[in-house]
This record gives sequence, C-alpha cells and structure tokens, in this order.
Amino acid sequence: MNFKFIFRIIAQILAIEIVFMIPSLAISYSLNEISFRAFLISMAIIAAIAILLLIITKGAKRGKFYARDGLVTTSLSWIFMSLLGALPFYFSGFIPNYIDAFFETVSGFTTTGSSILLEVESLDKGLLFWRSLTHWLGGMGVLVFLMSIVSLGKKNQGFSLHILRAESPGPSVGKMVPRMKKTAEILYLIYIGLTVLNIFFLLLGGMSLFEASCTAFGTAGTGGFGVKNDSIAGYSPYIQYVTTIFMLLFSINFSIYYVIILRRFKEVFKDEEFKLFWIIVLSSIALITINISKMYTSLGEAFRHVAFSVAAIISTTGYANADFNLWPSFSKGILVTLMIFGACAGSTGGGIKQARILLLFKNLRKNLHKSLHPSEVKAVLVNKKPIDDDILQTTNAYLIAYVIIIVLSFLIVSLDGFSFETTLTAIIATFNNIGPGLDMVGPVGNYAAFSNLSKLVMCADMLAGRLEIYPMLILLSKTTWKRAR
Repeated sequence: MNFKFIFRIIAQILAIEIVFMIPSLAISYSLNEISFRAFLISMAIIAAIAILLLIITKGAKRGKFYARDGLVTTSLSWIFMSLLGALPFYFSGFIPNYIDAFFETVSGFTTTGSSILLEVESLDKGLLFWRSLTHWLGGMGVLVFLMSIVSLGKKNQGFSLHILRAESPGPSVGKMVPRMKKTAEILYLIYIGLTVLNIFFLLLGGMSLFEASCTAFGTAGTGGFGVKNDSIAGYSPYIQYVTTIFMLLFSINFSIYYVIILRRFKEVFKDEEFKLFWIIVLSSIALITINISKMYTSLGEAFRHVAFSVAAIISTTGYANADFNLWPSFSKGILVTLMIFGACAGSTGGGIKQARILLLFKNLRKNLHKSLHPSEVKAVLVNKKPIDDDILQTTNAYLIAYVIIIVLSFLIVSLDGFSFETTLTAIIATFNNIGPGLDMVGPVGNYAAFSNLSKLVMCADMLAGRLEIYPMLILLSKTTWKRAR
C-alpha cells in the first residue's frame, strides 16, 4: 500500500475543499453572519491538516498504484472531507452536536439529503450555500474533479482508472476517450453545463440567484437539500416541472450525453439501460397517478405531484412537493421499489442502479434457461454485447453485500424503538442516498430523533452507498493493510 502517495492525494482533496468553502465564506461576510468566523476557523484547521500531510508525504512517489490503493484513497478522501466539512456547522453553533454536523455533511457529500435540521430557514445563508454545494461536489465526485484539473497518473500505471472506477457510480466504468484525464474533463464539462442550464431555467421562474444556485446544486448532485422548510412545495408549478425534468436528466448515464454531442443518436435509443429507465419512470407515474387521482382537485395537479415524486425518488434526489406518506400503500410501495432500483449507472444518482437491475434479470433468465436446457451455452447480452462472467459475479456479490448491510444496519437502528416502517425506510433511504423515507422520516420529517449510534450507522451506510460498497469494505478489510508480496 502506497500510504505516502495516498495521503498526499488527500492533502490535495482538502485543498480543494478549502477553495470550495470560499464562496460560502464570502456570502457570510457580505451578510455579516456569525458563520463567517466559523468558516475562517474551519478553513484554517483544514489548511493546517493539509499542510501537515504535505510535509509528512514530501518526496512521495507514485510508483505502482493498484486497484486497492484507488479504493482506499477514495474511501479515506470522502471520510476526511466529511469530518472536516462538518466544522462550519459545528463551530457556528447551528448544529452544536458534532455527530449531527457530521451526519448532515456526510448526507451532503454523498448526495443523500437526509437531514437532522428541524428548521432549515434559520441557518445562515453561507451555511445553506455550503450545505447545497456539498451535493454538487459529491455528485460527480471530488476525486474526478481533481483528475480533471491535475495530471495524476502516468501511462499504463492505471492510477486514473482505479480512482475513476472507485468513485463513479455503476457496475463498470469505461473510457469515453483513451485518456482518463480527458474522460474526467468531459464528465465535468457536461456536469457544469447542465447545472448552469438548470440555474438559468430556475431564474426564469422567478427564483433568486441564491435559491436557484442552491436548488440546482441539489438537483445536479441528486442530493435534495432545500433552502426552504417545505423543500420545493412552496414554489410555482413551473419551478416544480423544471426541477422534475432536471432530476431525470441527471439520472441518466452521462455517456449518453457524450454520444449525443457526437450526434450518434441511434446509439442512445438502442441503449437498454436508458430504455429500461424511462419504461420504469413512465409506468410508475401512470400507475401512481391513477391510484391517487381522487386525492387531488384535478388530474393535472395529481400528475404534477406524482411526476415530481417519482423523479425525486428514482433519481435519489429527495426533494419534496407533496407528502407521499399520505398516499395509498400501493403508491408508497412503488416509491420504495424505486428507492432500491435508483438511477442509471454513470449518473449522479444512487440506488442499486438500472444497469445492475438489467444484469440481474438477464442473468436470472439465463440461469432459468440453462436449467431447462443444460447443454446449451447462452451468454448474457447487453446492447447486443456479451457480458463477462466477472461482471456478473461482481454484480451478484454486490447484491449480497447490499442485502447484508441493510439487514445489519436495520437491526442496529431498530434498537432506537421506532416503527418498522420508519426504521426500514430510513436505512433504505440513507444507503441508497435518497433522503426521505416513510413515516417519521417521510418528506415532512427528519432524522433528528435517532440516537448517535444510529446516525453513525447511517453515515457509514451513506458513504458505502455512494461509493458502491466496495471501497468501504476494502478499507475495513485486514488484508488491505497487509504488505503485498
């Protein structure tokens, strides 16, 4: 394990975190908010730690960088970012319990959107901006951002690929172009472009630049931290429709946008994951709209609330414009299913991912066929290309780890004594990086009442969910810390 080089990368990540705190510092200063001092102290502490790490790791050489190094680098970077990113909330006094501040920050960086705050609008605007900006940073990944601005790897050393695969959501990550640095640049250019476009359309709807920016950051990162106590419910139908559309746009694999830029439109409509995603979205909207139509004054109003909620859940953004806790069990059942399925691989969304769902169903069909025709050899095809058995095995292993983590987390959090619905959906919502669950943690609820132990368990779940489980498991494995022979 190349510890020196790993911690040198973490020092650079912390430097980026300081840079991204500057706008929040400026907002707090311009409005003469008490959080200005909290940001100054926090930035000074982060800078001191970063400098110390740079001094300790002076002369660190990249050398050979294996897959496990990439996984450990990613998980440690996210833990450090969250631990130190929580300091402004803690030092300002708005979140006096550090574990609560850590929970809020992990929820931000992992684009979960679960909150312990009872009164969001009471926060300083500088803190609200930082809270939303953590979504935007976590959406595409701060290590991907670092790769897009700094050359970190030499040819054939695999550094960039290991980092990108560790941080990017989905069962597999491929290259858009031969150089991984260029791929990272393309990803971030698309990400920035869509974010700016989202802000523009929100401004057209009458939002202030501050609110439009915070809302777009939450939408782009599929996070869901709002700047209003009622999330998006108080805004106009136009704003809600714009947010619905962009939540879905950020749920799509970003390679689709690259293909569109290259004008290879036929490839878009042949992509099986893309088609599956829209089939699930449209059918869910139709079924829930029919189920709840009598609860609203018009079919149009019901459709708006349903489309928004489906987009918010399947994208794992978690914004709310209605209390779906009050909807019939059938509708809530669909939403819980969407929580688990999640967005597309290669998007900023969470969940199992549509690509894995596709692989699992195709692999199941293959095994059923094999049981009926033992002598026949049949490959699993996606987009008419055979899938390696290694990818299928990894997908099955992911599902096993997914279920085990949810069961263990549920058992620990159930010690708090809340309802089965509250506890289970809280775990599903945090592990899948969604935000709201049902009952006590529904769209009008929060996570404040949980114990510190439960909050730490859910923090671990949020990190594991965002980093696709393996980086966190590798970090905890004994073999990871043994010298390679």
